[in-house]
Amino acid sequence: MMTLLTSKRCAGLALVGALGLSGCASVNQALGLEESVNYKSTVRGDPLTIPPDLTQANADARYRAPEGVATFSQYAQAQQAGRSATPGSGVLPQVEGIRVVRDGDLRWLVIDQSADAVYPKIVEFWGDQGFTIASQDPRAGLIQTDWAENKAKIPEDWIRSALGAIIDSVYDSGERERFRTRLERVNGKTEVFISHQHMVETPTDDGTTFKWTFGKEDPGLNAAMLARLMVFLGTDVQQARTQVAQAERAPNAVQVEQIPNQAILTLNEPFDRAWRRVGVAIDSAGFNVEDRDRSTGDYFIRYLDSDTGVKIEQPNFIDRMFGARNTAEAQALRIRVAEQGSGSVVTVLDANGQLQDNNTAKRIIAVLLSNMDNR
Repeated sequence: MMTLLTSKRCAGLALVGALGLSGCASVNQALGLEESVNYKSTVRGDPLTIPPDLTQANADARYRAPEGVATFSQYAQAQQAGRSATPGSGVLPQVEGIRVVRDGDLRWLVIDQSADAVYPKIVEFWGDQGFTIASQDPRAGLIQTDWAENKAKIPEDWIRSALGAIIDSVYDSGERERFRTRLERVNGKTEVFISHQHMVETPTDDGTTFKWTFGKEDPGLNAAMLARLMVFLGTDVQQARTQVAQAERAPNAVQVEQIPNQAILTLNEPFDRAWRRVGVAIDSAGFNVEDRDRSTGDYFIRYLDSDTGVKIEQPNFIDRMFGARNTAEAQALRIRVAEQGSGSVVTVLDANGQLQDNNTAKRIIAVLLSNMDNR
């Protein structure tokens, strides 16, 4: 049976088709003067909720907030005042406290603030972009949004503009994205990475209905959201776009290879770069990350291997009342990054730290490899 979303999309297309009209992107978008991004979450909720864990995490030295932390409005005013007071007008003036770093197609922000100060601002940022927050883990430095539709991908013809909310109820782009933000503490600063997962509504083989399938991640969309985050934190719009666009590539291209028939990845780069790259690949793959320890090179994940043949059952209402659990449960595993000579290796360990080379480990390594392509 066709889903409600599909019905909406078809209804919208039928209406436009009947009127013989077709939409097109705005001139600004065509010229690249603005990103065609306008999200509307598919899940209702309070996007600005900070979990109780954040307060508990502040007891940990890693997440202890500095004295006298300003509100975001005060921070934004101070940033604007600082820019106004700066003499001169360079073509690309340096924004104090925020800069863009690039490695291949991967870009991230380095912010001269503690993770305690940055974390709640990023939660607020995603709400401002039209998302609700699906999960937060301050201890792991992770924030993940719910799926949302990019309304900018729906043609903005005069019919849709005139009918407004009515036409919105029948139009659907057939695409969804959700974003994951990861914070890292590095030398007293905070590195911020943004990655996303993309889903597309596609027809089934028999053509009678539609299904949601994963699409390829777009590094350009990640970069656009980084630029928007910079603006949200107080950077001038044009300056943010220029910094993101002109961030210099690392001089050496990365080479990532999987050792045949083994659950091992090799990278021709040192630990710091490999750790960063593997972390982004984990985010892009959507692994459930419980914690990480940079000192040992470990990402602690939960992974449910759907290819083992073990039956996975969703409990019904009665089962949930009495605490019934799925036949198959997600395993506690570690993805380890270790320096080896001038490069690095990535392996999979069990919860006790024992090296794994079974089919599950090989599948995890293969997923990581596929999410490192073109980065």
